[in-house]
Amino acid sequence: MKTPIYKLTALMLLVFLGGCKVSKDIILSPASIPESFRNAPVGVENSIAKLAIKQFFTDVTLGRLLDTALLRNYDLQIAMKNMDAAQLLFRQSKLGNLPQLNLNITANSSRPSDNSLNGLSAGQFLNTKHIEDYNANLVLSWEADIWGKIGSQKKAALATYLQSAEARKAVQMRLIANVAQGYYRLLMLDTQMSVAKRNLALNDSTLTIIKMQFDAGQVSSLAIQQAEAQQLVAAQLIPSLQQDISIQENALSILAGQLPAAVIRQGSLDEVVFPAQLSAGIPSAILAQRPDVRSAELAMDLANAQVGVAKASMYPNLNITATAGLNAFKASNWFNLPASLFGMVVGGVTQPLFQRKQLKTQFEVAKIEREEAVLQFRQSVLIAVGEVSDELSNIEQLKQQHAIAQRRVNTLKDAVKNAGLLFNNGMATYLEVITAQSNALQSELALASIKTAELHATVALYRALGGGF
Repeated sequence: MKTPIYKLTALMLLVFLGGCKVSKDIILSPASIPESFRNAPVGVENSIAKLAIKQFFTDVTLGRLLDTALLRNYDLQIAMKNMDAAQLLFRQSKLGNLPQLNLNITANSSRPSDNSLNGLSAGQFLNTKHIEDYNANLVLSWEADIWGKIGSQKKAALATYLQSAEARKAVQMRLIANVAQGYYRLLMLDTQMSVAKRNLALNDSTLTIIKMQFDAGQVSSLAIQQAEAQQLVAAQLIPSLQQDISIQENALSILAGQLPAAVIRQGSLDEVVFPAQLSAGIPSAILAQRPDVRSAELAMDLANAQVGVAKASMYPNLNITATAGLNAFKASNWFNLPASLFGMVVGGVTQPLFQRKQLKTQFEVAKIEREEAVLQFRQSVLIAVGEVSDELSNIEQLKQQHAIAQRRVNTLKDAVKNAGLLFNNGMATYLEVITAQSNALQSELALASIKTAELHATVALYRALGGGF
């Protein structure tokens, strides 16, 4: 009786040693990464991505908005729930090597035909026409992970969990960038509102002087009409800007997980400052910093694990089942010990032979999906490097635009003052005054827009580098 058991054990050991390399991971070639970003100095390893949120965004009001958004934003909360679910599945996968234990309790009674074998046997031997069976047992089953199938499933579950963590980081990064950019746009609208109101007051003063000159017969009614038209341009900006401010405040409130309301803020657009040196660091750092790149890298691990699962499914499965419990033909004898005790141990090997190429096809598809994951990873690296290079270029060009726009604003402010003095002394026409005021208004509005675009590009660079953790 012992010889078959020894033979079976030896066979199992031989099969295990011969097949333990079936689902080994395949080394994947890394993506091509440049030594430095375009439009960035070479060899600078420090990156603004290493700065914490509070270090990068120093505005107190913005800091409060970010804290509230990170705590109450619903998109981020959903991402965290997805992460919790993936964590539970990963924990469950770690128990894959443990056996399963089930409790079965059954009771049945049947009345076979008197002309059947069961009916004749029951009548002759049991002196009854009913056959009863009462069973209570524990079933222990275990699958040997010979080919690494369960191990590959664990790796797949781990990669899925880590991907959910990276997805949460991606949502957090996007949330931080959206709140910061929305706040800077709100400061821009405040600045433009201040410019519009100041220009409107200046237009009122000019219109008053022109009306006095009209009463004195020095100018015609055309001068009054031109001045009033210029005044209405500035006046029209105020309700339009107020509308934009309300919409932007509502958007920020929703991002912060709150009902639409006014956003209390201090400071101005000109007071916003960032670190003097916006270093991007080295491109290889984004492999560890950017959630989308990390997620793409984990997708390769997941696809590689799926290849191992698909390949292991093509090889024999060894299952061992043990059953023990109580069995009786009468309810009164069900718990009569030890007479009702029974036990059984079964070991079986299942080798798939013909399944219409389903397993082979699954394996080939898994390999194709792994190759696709490699391509997607390389694409994500290219996109990440491109985004950083774009924002570096944007920041550099916007700095130059901002310097030029600032000089233009200073020049036109002086022009407005000079035009007013000359007009009051009869040395300039009303058209020259109106033109100077119109140019000054447009230049100040444009300066605020360029400053905001520069801030947005800086935030986008911080996000593109994987900052925010």
